[in-house]
Amino acid sequence: MAAVQPDSSSRATAQAPQRVPLLPAGVDLWVLGLLALGFALLYGPAYVELSKTVWATDEQGHGPIILAVAVWLLYQQRHALAAVPTRPVPALGWPLLVFALLLYALGRSQDIIMFAVGSQIILLVALLLLFHSKAGLKVVWFPLFFLLFMVPLPEALVAAVTAPLKSAVSAVSSSLLYDLGYPVGRSGVIMTVGPYQLLVADACAGLNSMFTLEALGMLYMKLMGYTSPARNIALAILLVPTAFLANIVRVMILVLVTYHFGDEAGQGFVHGFAGMVLFLVALMLMLVLDKVLGLFIPAHRAKPRVTA
Repeated sequence: MAAVQPDSSSRATAQAPQRVPLLPAGVDLWVLGLLALGFALLYGPAYVELSKTVWATDEQGHGPIILAVAVWLLYQQRHALAAVPTRPVPALGWPLLVFALLLYALGRSQDIIMFAVGSQIILLVALLLLFHSKAGLKVVWFPLFFLLFMVPLPEALVAAVTAPLKSAVSAVSSSLLYDLGYPVGRSGVIMTVGPYQLLVADACAGLNSMFTLEALGMLYMKLMGYTSPARNIALAILLVPTAFLANIVRVMILVLVTYHFGDEAGQGFVHGFAGMVLFLVALMLMLVLDKVLGLFIPAHRAKPRVTA
């Protein structure tokens, strides 16, 4: 009996990967477009102001990255969100929408950037409740929560927490370098090494850098898909001392570079490179902590969804 050979077109159809559509089926493009346009017109000026002020500083330059990651995470959940039945909750959505708009108006009129930018999270929650459901909100809760890390912190809080952090980082860094045989001295947050004086800046050991590293840890846990609350909470708490150690390593690198290669090297390219080292050290320490926690708390992971 002769075997029936499938034709080339059927083989090509069988082997071709199934493409996931850009947008879920049934999406009202007009409504989506109008909502996106309204959101852009409302928050566009706030983003422009951020790019010229807060995001232009070393302390809070992570804002655009946080925003881009949050948008990417929302995009990844588009099909999972569309799979949830639509059950709007106007009784909760409308009050939240009004509150978000009032908060935005207060922030813009009184130049309180934290209110103006933070209101977008409440606004997105309100829109989800008005056009989708509470269940849909549960699907995209993490990207919305992640947006909190791009909201500028109050200057009073940053100053109050950063001062003792800088002092502690300076003290530990100078002690370690002195024990290693380097001629290091310290007066407050000013460190001397040989003929050079270095001021430990807010970007090197402040609250914002720890806030950014905490965001990195949250993203790591999300990408790993851990479902154990005990493991996630433990890792989130341990990220605080991890960020502190990473800041110490950054300050030590800058002091050593200044001592061996001069002040221009320490304040030039190497200063920016030390910021990259900060995140690399924090990431490595986080991976080690994750492995150690795995010895005590099993790593239960959520099943990945194909959304690309």
